[in-house]
Amino acid sequence: MPRNARFTLPDRPAIYHIISRTALPGFPLGDIEKDKLLDIIRYFSNIYFVDILGFSIMGNHWHLAVKVYPHEYADRDEVKERFARRYGEDVHFGDQDMEKFSKKWTDLSEFVREIKQTFSRYYNKRHNRRGFFWGERFKSMIVQEGHTLVNMLAYIDLNPIRAGIVKKPEDYRWCSLGYHTQTGNRDNLLSIDFGMKEWNEFDPKEIIRKYRQFVYETGAVDAGKGKVMDKKIVEKARKKGYKISRAERFRYRCRYFTDSGVIGGKDFVQEVFDQVKHLLRSKDERKFTPVGGVEGLYSMKRLGSS
Repeated sequence: MPRNARFTLPDRPAIYHIISRTALPGFPLGDIEKDKLLDIIRYFSNIYFVDILGFSIMGNHWHLAVKVYPHEYADRDEVKERFARRYGEDVHFGDQDMEKFSKKWTDLSEFVREIKQTFSRYYNKRHNRRGFFWGERFKSMIVQEGHTLVNMLAYIDLNPIRAGIVKKPEDYRWCSLGYHTQTGNRDNLLSIDFGMKEWNEFDPKEIIRKYRQFVYETGAVDAGKGKVMDKKIVEKARKKGYKISRAERFRYRCRYFTDSGVIGGKDFVQEVFDQVKHLLRSKDERKFTPVGGVEGLYSMKRLGSS
């Protein structure tokens, strides 16, 4: 049976909600895998003519809100610059390259395909396996800017809440609000051009505050699909005007630097843990946690004598 045609708008910028699931049982996307997938998304978003508006990477699937620009936006200088970024300054860029990559790098399916294939190769090599990692063809839908987009972004950011993983979206570093809060939108990965003219704001911090308010208020409503946000948490944020204080941001980034026995990238912490776990009083293998507010940093509890 032939595949249904994918809805795209090739004549103007269009926003899409992408959903892709794994073919493996359980939750194969652990912390390291989520970090890697986010790195891959970040890398290709600098090659393709796209803006990332939101994301959420879960244990067995991921969501992405992306604005894709049409072929007409890919002028020669921009394509040449991205070509050098992708293949190096020394690789010759010619007319055929211009034609090929101006089309490829404005194509939604190519963008998602490269992300998924790159991650599959990484995952199979890391776990010494072969075969498919991703399940069915990725899903996509065209989304209107404004209220529709903001509702969809809130749905994406509330994924870890509905799954019962965290109490607040900011505590989950693999979603948009977590990324904004914990990294300060590192490398300007996320666009905040939501098309919300009603907000009448140009200050990025104020836009994020209003978006955070929208997510919290939406998350407190029981839609019958998983857990909802604790009303006490929502009320507390409401009293603060949905602002995150400087002290709160500082705590996100610093509290693990005094509480930890070992701190670093997850591979490093795992290596140290394997060498010293016999010193731990507990036999619990889950001794390391992500450091809230610092990209790619993990902490292991202080060691005690056995």
